[in-house]
Amino acid sequence: MTPRTTSAVRIVWDWNGTVRDDLGDHVAALNATLPTLGGTPVSVDTYRAQHRVPIRSFYDHLLGRTISDEEWQSNDAAFLSVLDQRPVRLRSGVRQLMMGLRARGVGQSLLSLAPHERLMREVRQVGIAGLMERIDGRIGPSVASKAPALAAHLEALGPGIDPSRVVVIGDSVDDAVAARAVGAFPVLHTGGLHSPARLATADAPLVDSLQEAVAVGLAAIGANRNARS
Repeated sequence: MTPRTTSAVRIVWDWNGTVRDDLGDHVAALNATLPTLGGTPVSVDTYRAQHRVPIRSFYDHLLGRTISDEEWQSNDAAFLSVLDQRPVRLRSGVRQLMMGLRARGVGQSLLSLAPHERLMREVRQVGIAGLMERIDGRIGPSVASKAPALAAHLEALGPGIDPSRVVVIGDSVDDAVAARAVGAFPVLHTGGLHSPARLATADAPLVDSLQEAVAVGLAAIGANRNARS
């Protein structure tokens, strides 16, 4: 028997650059490690214009060469060490926003390509873990796309999830690509790791706040549902 889908609306949040306000932290961590590889520090604008995943390919791109496994392991550890020295900052008002969504019965979960244990530690540190139905980070090596992880994340939330009732809120082109790959609706925040110019190529709504992201996403889902009825 095919599981019956649920009409419940839910939001899947991205972490770095979206819920966590850490663009400056990522630029600082990258710039702290590039010189040891023979590179030069980059500006925030350059970072946002050229950032890509997996992060190892970002290093290759900036350096104009392929780094060795040994170089990658050493500098990835150094990159994460710099991030560990930075306080975890949430975007303004996001905790209250999440609490309001929970009160309204909107399911919420968090999906990131950051290492899972690190993600869990950070989310617990800022006190929003209890507002999420599920939190998934990356297990294993870095990957080039979030799409497979998003498909697995929705499946793990339980049978009957209707992807057309899911809003994916992120800050990168790949967040939009992943959302569309599973049939969800993407909304992209302009203050994260990708520049607004890059985000505009994703053909998804662009917003300047997470409050607006929620409003746009939920309105779109409501409109889509009305169109089908």
